[in-house]
Amino acid sequence: MKKKLYSELSNEALLKRRDLFKGILIGFSIIYVIVIAVFIYLFAVKGFKNFSVAAIMPVFFLPVVFMPLMINWNLLSTEIKARNL
Repeated sequence: MKKKLYSELSNEALLKRRDLFKGILIGFSIIYVIVIAVFIYLFAVKGFKNFSVAAIMPVFFLPVVFMPLMINWNLLSTEIKARNL
């Protein structure tokens, strides 16, 4: 199956995909804020000495998940602006 580029998609498909990416980005942003809040809470309660390095990993890896979404969001926004939608 050939992957369609944004320039080949219809206007409705572009707007639908934009809404999908917007929902995904909002969801991941909420999760990221919750993870940071839990990290700060655990750091305040346990202190740094009793804190595991494995607990810090999601804070560093979640932005890596954001990068492809943000790149696709920017490409999609560029195509929508080019079509004046």
